[in-house]
Amino acid sequence: MNFENPAGEPNTKSAARKRADAIRDFRCKNLIVVIEDPENPRNIGTVIRNVNALGAEKVYVVDSRGILPDSWDEMREERKLSKLSVSAVKWTFVKRFTSTEECLAHLETNRFVSIVTSPHVRGRINTLLHEGDYTIHAKLAVWFGNEARGISDLAVERSERCISIPMFGMIESLNLGTSSGIVLYEIAKQRRQYQSQYRMRHKRGKRDDPLPTVILRADPA
Repeated sequence: MNFENPAGEPNTKSAARKRADAIRDFRCKNLIVVIEDPENPRNIGTVIRNVNALGAEKVYVVDSRGILPDSWDEMREERKLSKLSVSAVKWTFVKRFTSTEECLAHLETNRFVSIVTSPHVRGRINTLLHEGDYTIHAKLAVWFGNEARGISDLAVERSERCISIPMFGMIESLNLGTSSGIVLYEIAKQRRQYQSQYRMRHKRGKRDDPLPTVILRADPA
């Protein structure tokens, strides 16, 4: 049955809203991605796109140079950022911070544990990406550093561990868009699998019927 609105038009959901409803259970709750002092707005857009596509919840940007508008509403209306993120900024919450300290303080106040993407750092816990367990913390923030300088010493000091992508070529570096996609795929996959089986941390509240972990699309006609 179609109900009609006061204008006499069918009150049906838009295709975008139907899609949003369909993917709600697949989002990784309390998984935040932090970009620290990015230099290239194009990379910001790419990371936002990766975050949305892979199912993380939010993006925080440490933006000391004022590349971004102050509020998410303003970002959603900015045509360049919308284009660079392929409209993902309209669907993924983005929060801007003016300093690393401000962002860390906000995360710690809200009980998020930070991990940073970085090569081996002496004196820190260092983990290869595929060897880490990313389900042990209910609230997790994953940091990606500046394209040229990498992650800051302050972010490393306040993080729980450093994670790195194993590389086997002559060139042992990846751009921000590629590295964020690889790292988020592994972390989101683990957390999605966990939340499909349990409602709470420490394997409590096991679901009688596990949620699906992938969206099955119908074959094209």
